[in-house]
Amino acid sequence: MTVQPADGLSPAAAFPDPSHDQWQSLVEGVLRKSGKEVTGSAAEEALSTTLEDGLTTRPLYTASDESPDTGFPGFAPFTRGSRAEGNAAGGWDVRQHHALTDPARLNEALLGDLENGVTSLWLTVGGPAGAPVDGLARALEGVYLDLAPLSLDAPADLDAAATELLRLYEERGVAKSEARGTLGADPLGHEARTGVEADLAPAVRWAQRCDAEYPGLRAIVVDALPYHEAGGSAGEELGLSLATGVAYLRALTAAGMSVEAACGQLEFRYAATADQFLTIAKLRAARRLWARVAEASGAPAAGAQRQHAVTSPVMMTRRDPWVNMLRTTLATLGAGVGGADSVTVLPFDHALGLPDAFARRIARNTSTILMEESHLARVIDPAGGSWYVERLTDELAAAAWAFFQETERAGGLPAALRSGTVAERLAATWATRSAKLARRKEPITGVSEFPMPGERPVEREPAPDAYAGAPGGLPRVRRDEAFEALRARSDAHLAATGSRPKVFVAALGPAAAHTARVSFAVNLFGAGGIEAVHDPVSVDADTAAGALAASGASVAVLCSSDALYAEQAEQVAGALKSAGAAQVFLAGRPGEYADVDAYVFAGCDAVAVLTSVLDRMGVA
Repeated sequence: MTVQPADGLSPAAAFPDPSHDQWQSLVEGVLRKSGKEVTGSAAEEALSTTLEDGLTTRPLYTASDESPDTGFPGFAPFTRGSRAEGNAAGGWDVRQHHALTDPARLNEALLGDLENGVTSLWLTVGGPAGAPVDGLARALEGVYLDLAPLSLDAPADLDAAATELLRLYEERGVAKSEARGTLGADPLGHEARTGVEADLAPAVRWAQRCDAEYPGLRAIVVDALPYHEAGGSAGEELGLSLATGVAYLRALTAAGMSVEAACGQLEFRYAATADQFLTIAKLRAARRLWARVAEASGAPAAGAQRQHAVTSPVMMTRRDPWVNMLRTTLATLGAGVGGADSVTVLPFDHALGLPDAFARRIARNTSTILMEESHLARVIDPAGGSWYVERLTDELAAAAWAFFQETERAGGLPAALRSGTVAERLAATWATRSAKLARRKEPITGVSEFPMPGERPVEREPAPDAYAGAPGGLPRVRRDEAFEALRARSDAHLAATGSRPKVFVAALGPAAAHTARVSFAVNLFGAGGIEAVHDPVSVDADTAAGALAASGASVAVLCSSDALYAEQAEQVAGALKSAGAAQVFLAGRPGEYADVDAYVFAGCDAVAVLTSVLDRMGVA
């Protein structure tokens, strides 16, 4: 917020106000130097970035970028927060997830987390990936149930798990008014993950009981993670969460509950990604959209959405997993600034199996640092008033509402799931994104960019899969999956032969001429687990053959400047081919060079290139 000085003087008073046209003129000049002759609004569009859901981020936002009135925190449309005080009173709820099957080990982990900053617990109960229901009492020994809210995840054993939890409340003397948490009923989310047709009756029954007896307990979770994990965009995630929430509202009100009471039984769960601005906008848009649903249902005061943000499993990588700490930090920042009520930070080794104590410690401390040292929770809606965030929130809300309406026209979420409409839409979105990932338009640090083919893998105890053996359901994707498949081939080759697949880097001329493209080639081939051999530093037509033989590689890549390519590329490529090179690449835009088989350049399909190279090398 800008505050006018008490004396009326403005520090910028002596400077003329620049105009939008002046700024565009400067942009035109910069683009002209890079070879782009564009003027006016086209210059601004040249610096814009296209996102999913038809959204575009522009390089400059001003007060002319209007958005609807966002109101005040704690008041409809709740864009700025579901509570008037936001998270300023005590920060957000730090909710740690646990999926251990041994009650004793689970108890040790729970107590360790609660003693070191965690404020609520998210437990998988029942099924192959959770603690047994009859072991819940052992798992919760020493846990003060009136102080630590519990969120259950028991899709296969909801009745048994909920009954056991309420029994423990009574046994340990926890008053019904003091019980806090979520029973976790989400039959539609379970159907999305497994393909098993949902039965909403148990969820409705528990919602009625919680509403009548346990004012601090919510029965139902509207989990948008199945759609995020299937490759959905932010707008699709929001749209499907609305459709899920509306389906539950219909079932609850049909059973006799008021709209106000039904809304009070829902908690919404969203993914938080390393794109912190999109995460901020998504959570703000979600509250605004749900407020609109509540208003249309005749209960505008009930539209304050309870939000649980979880750092995205899709963004977590198996290679160089330490980078996941940075990804989850950015995601948590976005969730906190976006106004999430509860935040779960997945441990950095989440994609590798069950997290160890160190990974859980880093996960919980991520929230602690952002709240206690960065003071992130001391400001209510810190992104409010940002022209960029407000505009992004508005555009994302519009895209999500359009998809929500499309889902409703398909008969509602249950019908859209069963007809395959949802799966087809998400698959198309993921296919588009996969193409960007393959071309490294969306880089993955440590995987598709700056990989370490020789890194020592981090190993963890395998995590049981809660949905193993499910008859259907939506797929679960990861950003790194295509590159992970390539790296797995390299690992198998290493295990079988004692060495990784190799590519010989044939650098032409002095270092100043070839360093940039050598770095590019080393990174590119390293993303496929292919070791780059750059020795000697530079070769020519006379030395290339001997250097290739010494490298042990059967594939080579030429790296240099365009000028040196014109002078030497054909001769060196011919020498490499004569020495037995099965394939010769050139790092640069495609040209016409004899004996050069293919070209690698920024924006090429890295996955296709690396797959073909491994195939040619005979790497199974």
